[in-house]
Order: sequence, then structure tokens, then C-alpha cells
Amino acid sequence: MSVIQSIRDKGAWIVFGIIALALIAFILQDGVGRGGRAFSNTSVIGKVNGKNIERGDFEEQLAMQERMYGPQGAQREQLIGSTWNQAVEKIVLNQEYEKLGLQVSPKELTDILFGENSPLRNEFTDPNTGQFMANNAREAFAQIKKSKNAEQIKMINSVYIEPSIEQTLRNKYQNLLMQAAYAPKWMLEKQQADNNAVTSFSYVYVPYAAVSDSSAKVSDEEINAYVKKHPNEYTKLEETRNIAYVTYSSAPSSSDSAAVLNQVLALKNEFAATSNVEAFLNKNSTEVPYYNSYFSKTRMQQLNKDSLVRIPVGTVYGPYVDGSNYVLAKMVGVKQWPDSVKVRHILVATSDPRSGQQVRPDSLGKKLIDSIQTAIKGGADFGALCTKYSDDGGSKNNGGVYEFFPQGQMVIPFNDYVFDNPVGSKGVVKTDYGYHYVEILGQKNSAPAYKIAYLAKPIFASNETVSAANTAASQFAVASKDAKKFNANALKDGRQVLNANDIKQNDFAVTGLGQSRQLVRWVYEHKTGEVSEPFEIGDRFVVAVVSAVNKAGLASAAEARPTVETIVRNEKKAKQIIDTKFKGNTLEAYASSTGAPVLRADSLSFTAPFITGVGSEPKIVGAAFNKTLVGKASEPIAGATGVFSIKVESTGAKTEAVDQATIKQSLIQSAKMASYRGLDALKKAATIKDNRAKFY
Repeated sequence: MSVIQSIRDKGAWIVFGIIALALIAFILQDGVGRGGRAFSNTSVIGKVNGKNIERGDFEEQLAMQERMYGPQGAQREQLIGSTWNQAVEKIVLNQEYEKLGLQVSPKELTDILFGENSPLRNEFTDPNTGQFMANNAREAFAQIKKSKNAEQIKMINSVYIEPSIEQTLRNKYQNLLMQAAYAPKWMLEKQQADNNAVTSFSYVYVPYAAVSDSSAKVSDEEINAYVKKHPNEYTKLEETRNIAYVTYSSAPSSSDSAAVLNQVLALKNEFAATSNVEAFLNKNSTEVPYYNSYFSKTRMQQLNKDSLVRIPVGTVYGPYVDGSNYVLAKMVGVKQWPDSVKVRHILVATSDPRSGQQVRPDSLGKKLIDSIQTAIKGGADFGALCTKYSDDGGSKNNGGVYEFFPQGQMVIPFNDYVFDNPVGSKGVVKTDYGYHYVEILGQKNSAPAYKIAYLAKPIFASNETVSAANTAASQFAVASKDAKKFNANALKDGRQVLNANDIKQNDFAVTGLGQSRQLVRWVYEHKTGEVSEPFEIGDRFVVAVVSAVNKAGLASAAEARPTVETIVRNEKKAKQIIDTKFKGNTLEAYASSTGAPVLRADSLSFTAPFITGVGSEPKIVGAAFNKTLVGKASEPIAGATGVFSIKVESTGAKTEAVDQATIKQSLIQSAKMASYRGLDALKKAATIKDNRAKFY
């Protein structure tokens, strides 16, 4: 992080840390009890193995997730799903812990809180040594042990205590599973034999592609029969629904675009003439904020930067289209700047722009920085003063130094000072964070840097355009009261019918349309064949019809067809090939009747069932280790890609065999890795009632 971005409100954190420790101490008086909730809600959002997930509890967890991940761009809709998964996992795991008698004792929790991996390290780490100050934390416990702030207790409980306990229990459970990994002797011997086994064989091969698809059509009854034979592969745990839909664009029309273009053109001369660019942009508003400093060409992000850097100072380029904006670009100035700078500095903070809190009065900050500047001019050690006085935690422990950083990384006053002055310059710079005493230590690669102002106006749809699209969509919906009329009207209007399949009840987005929780809710409130009113999604209006309701359980023929049809078709093709092409009982006879040559595969491994020129054929390679087929042609075998007859020439073992110790290590490691899927197995076996769709 940059020097400016790394400033923290240290005083507030110290107070928080002390309060946190006191509250934790208060909680620890009762061992690892979790205490009561601040509020409860009788609305049950779900149930896992008979245990309720209350909406009040869920909302608390969701709010915490939003505070933690919202600043990183996570949307509430995404967090609802992850919060639900966490709630389910917590219940199924806690039930396993109880069965096994797994606990975290008060002593264990104390060791966690004051140990090397303490969750309190941020609040009690010595800034000079980086060491966790466990004794300071213990003293804070003793001093404020009687604190009884209920709201803070709940917060610390949820942020520190519960996660620490849950992680410790999970580690114990995971270790139990991993330590249970075992490879018996018979398995080692079998695996060793399999690993070392090789075979060579001759074969005749007729690919399924030799038979046309039209001669092996697959009915719904055949799909259903296959699905019933393979229920584990084609059983759905929850209902899904399909829709067909048409769209009406409400994106800006050509006339809308022309109106924005004319608006920008009308401002071009005034933009070129103004001497106060910032005031002009503030008055006329722009989608691209004015950056009142310089960037080299290599640091510019614009696609047309080759043209922009050739604009004479004071002139305007454009209008041009950039994304969804019409843009005018004005060259404000050009300078020779380095592309990176190395500095050291001491920050005396006066405020924290992120929180809006004052660190110290401005006058005191100015007085302190002036004293620091005077002391350094008098020969005082820069590093010592930095360690003692700097409020920048990101650099104070290394003498205030920031290694070479590029243009635009620091706030503008700091950035401009260090890029605009020569190496060796020293001075005080005022920023929104406070006062900096800065020394420029190094600069690299001087090149032109440009200050460019952008007047960007969005190309947006007019009310008339949006209204026209809405009206057309509404008329279509009124005229399309069922699926038959929906399709007929779409054909009549020349409007493409699109499909979105496997929509789940708790989805917030529809494939092909994007975020539309409202549409998903409508889909689950209506029956097959019902047509919706228009939904406005992004820059289009959508009219949908429910085309299928796919109940939980075995997949229907329509659902399974995309994956099952090829399998069943190949089974039918295999029967045709065997019945019509394979005549005789030798490879030579089969070659003659099929018109296929006799081929050979040498030194194939049992554990790598891949035939060169054909592909993966585990069934065929497996048959090649059948000793009854040595010197004898097999009956035709339906493989993955075609029908084969094979004659085993020889079987044996590799000369460089893998030893059992290596195999044992590999098997145990695989078993340990498989233990990480234990949670998925617990969730799959659990009885889960999900009511989220009623609330979100």
C-alpha cells in the first residue's frame, strides 16, 4: 500500500483493543459458552437436521459479511448464498463434534488468544519489533475484567471467540479424519501389481462415427430407462425451472446518441477557451473525475492514448466514444517526469480521511513537523525521528522509506512534490492526512508526462426510448396468454425466443440476463405455460414463459438428454455394428468383414488406459489383461469410442517396478486429501429445509 493509504486511526484501535480484551476476559469467565443473542426472530429461514436457522441470527451474520466483504466489491446477493452455506456447515459440523465429544477447553482458548497465532495480534503487536505482546494483552484482561458492555461482548464474541473455537474444532475433526487414513497390505500388493502391469495386443476397431446418427435415434423412453439404471448420476437434489423469453431493447437509440453528441459539441469551444478546467468540469459535470496531475503514456489507461499524447497544450480532442460516454479531452500541460521515485518521509497525521476523524489539531501537527524539519537540518538522525514520530505504519519501521513507486500511487500533493523536484530535495508537504517531511532519494527513467482533462457525458436512453420498449413488451405480453400464443407472436414479430434452463429457487441471476431476483421469484410463483408481465433487466424489457418445471429426483428425459443421448446412441450403434459388421471368430475374419485393418497396441499400462490414435478406452485396455484372451480374438466389445475385438499378445510387468513404500505414501496421501470432502458428504447426508426464497 502507499504511504498515504496505510495510515490508521491508532488511538481508536488501542481503545478498541483494550475493550476487546476486557470483553473476551468477561466471556472467558464462563469458559467457552456462547451466550445469548441480542435479538431473536421467530421466522425460521431454514432447518438442518432438525435445528432451526433463525432469520435474526442469519441477518446478523449477513450484516457482518457485508461489513467485511462489501468494501471489496461483494454484493449482498452473493453473500446471502455464502452466509447460508456457512450456517449449514456450522450446524452439521457441530453435530459431529457433539457425537465425538470434541471440545475446546478454557485453557485451550486462552492459549489460542495469547499464542503465536492469536487473533489479537493486530491490536497488540510491538511496532518496533513486530512481536506479539502477550503480557500486555493479559494485563488488559486483568484491568478491565469487569466490563459488561453487552453490545461489545456480542461483537467480540462473533468476531474473535466463535471463529477461534470453530476453527480449532474443525482442525481437530479434520485431523481425526486424516489420521484414520490406512492402506492394508493386500491393497498395497494389488496397487503395486496394477501399477506395474503392462500388456500388448492386436485389435480391429470400428468407430461409432461409421454409423450415421439418423440411423440410431434415441427416444425419451430410452433416455428414461438409462437414467433409472444410473440413479446416482442423474438424481437432482432440488427443483429447477426453465423459461423461454423475448427481449425488447431500451438501450440508447441513434437519436439519443445524437442528442448527447450535440450536447458535447456545444461545450467544446468553451472547454477549449477556459483557463480554469476544474471549475468548468464541476459546473458541467463529467463521468471521468478530473485528475489534477500528470501521467506518462505508459501509465495511461485510455485505448486511444497514442492520439491523446499528440494534442497540443490548450487544445481539445474529440468528441470520441469511450465505453458508454462521448468524451472531449483537453491537454492541460506536459512535463518531463521520472516514471518512478524512491523517497523517505515522516508523517505527522492530523486526520484520517477514511473515517473522518481528527488525529490531532492542525496547528499541533504543523508545529511538530516544523520541529522535526529543524532537528533534521541540525543533524538529527532521520530514522530515529521517523520511528519516534511518524504516524505511517507502512514505512516507519524501515526509516520511512518507500522503494520506487510509479506516478499516481500517492495522493496528489505528495505525488507532485516527489515527481516534480530533483533527487535530494527535502521539504514539508501538506495532504489530507497531515504533514509530511519528505526527502527524495532516487528517480528513474525521465519521459513526458501529461495532464489531460476529460469532459465525458454518458450516452443514455431517453424517456421516449424506454417508454417505447416498455409499451412494445407490454403489448406482446397481453397478446401472449399462453406458451402457444407466446411462440406464435414471437414468430410473427420476428423476435428471437431465447432459453434459460436450470433456474434454482434461490438464484439471484438468470443465465443470459444477469441479476434479476424479481424474475426468479415470478418463475417459482407460476406454472408451466404462464407468461409474465415485462421485467426491466439492465437495458432491456423481458417477457418470459415458464417452459418446464424440473422436479427434484430423477432427471426427466428433457433434462438428461444433453448428456445421456450420446451414450444411448452409441449403445444402439454398437449393437448395429456388432450385428452387421463383425463376422467370424478371428481378427483376420473381423478385419475382412468390417473393412478395418488389424492394428497393434504395445506396452499399455493398466493404470493409463489410453490407446494411441483412438483415445481413452478403459474397458478395452482392462480386457487386454484377461489372460483367457492370450492368442485368441475376443467377442466384439463396445468401448467408449467404437467397437473392438482384441487378441492379447502378451502381458507382464515393468522392469522398473514402483516399490510398496512409495505406493503406501501415495495411497495414504490420497486418503487424507479425500478427507477434505467429508464436509460435502455430511451436507449431502443432512436433511435440509431451505426457506430463503420466502425472505429474499
